[in-house]
Amino acid sequence: MKQTIGVAGYLILLCLHSCSSSSSDQARSFTSGSSIIIADESFAPIVEDELFVFKKSYPDAEINVKYRPEIQLLNAFLNDSGQVAVMSRRLTVEERKIYENKNIVVRVNRFAVDGIALVTHKTTVDSNIAVDELVDVMKGNKGNIQNLVFDNANSSTVRYLKEISGVKDLPKTGIYALKSNSEVIKFVHNNPGSIGVIGVNWMKGASDKETRTYISNLKTMGVKNSAGKKGSDDYYYPDQNSLALGLYALTRELFIINCEGGPGPGAGFASFIAGERGQRIVLKSGLLPDKIPSREIIIRSKL
Repeated sequence: MKQTIGVAGYLILLCLHSCSSSSSDQARSFTSGSSIIIADESFAPIVEDELFVFKKSYPDAEINVKYRPEIQLLNAFLNDSGQVAVMSRRLTVEERKIYENKNIVVRVNRFAVDGIALVTHKTTVDSNIAVDELVDVMKGNKGNIQNLVFDNANSSTVRYLKEISGVKDLPKTGIYALKSNSEVIKFVHNNPGSIGVIGVNWMKGASDKETRTYISNLKTMGVKNSAGKKGSDDYYYPDQNSLALGLYALTRELFIINCEGGPGPGAGFASFIAGERGQRIVLKSGLLPDKIPSREIIIRSKL
């Protein structure tokens, strides 16, 4: 009798476990369940815009976004602190192997082209700058630039300027590295003559009132590329037309990297941001979408 009860109890527990697993699997899908996304802080405005629409469309999807400068982002992402990352470069071969060794497929979508904006106070007389001047400052030759201000020493904007300047370390004078794009905006507002280096989506998409007030007193500078390169004939601004034609010198690609390893809202968001609706949000933000959304024109003839 005891053996019969034991077997029956085991079968009941097995059934409950099976039902629980089935329920859990059903709860987690591309539009439901929870996921963690780690995003580059310089892209916060566009990520927040995309996330707002995604959550409104799929209320059962719970996504927690952690904003980090690029180096901290990568450290957290590669140590399983998030399943999806938004950043301005692809993973290296070595970084991909970390996931491949876990039999996790790495899915990468380019979803936008961003311009790194150089901003200064609107009272500044000279609102144009050449890439060569930036390179000089990055090499420690101050020149005519009073202060060059970055969002963070570990940020993607610092990496980008280091790469085009061919330097490994920031000079000790003429360069300031703060903690965020909003701090750069505030610093440039309070220190006329300084030049801030920020993601262009911050100029249009900053959400808090204080930062928007500071932005209203700033202007974006025109940039001329180095001789012999596209965009060296004039000063161009990081608008969608210049980004599309390749005329603006300081551009970078934006990627969403999905390592969720299966269905989940993080993977759903990655698909959304690269899809038709997500690309329309990119277009509206001022960035250049990876795919220009189609427009339907209905022509009605009068009989």
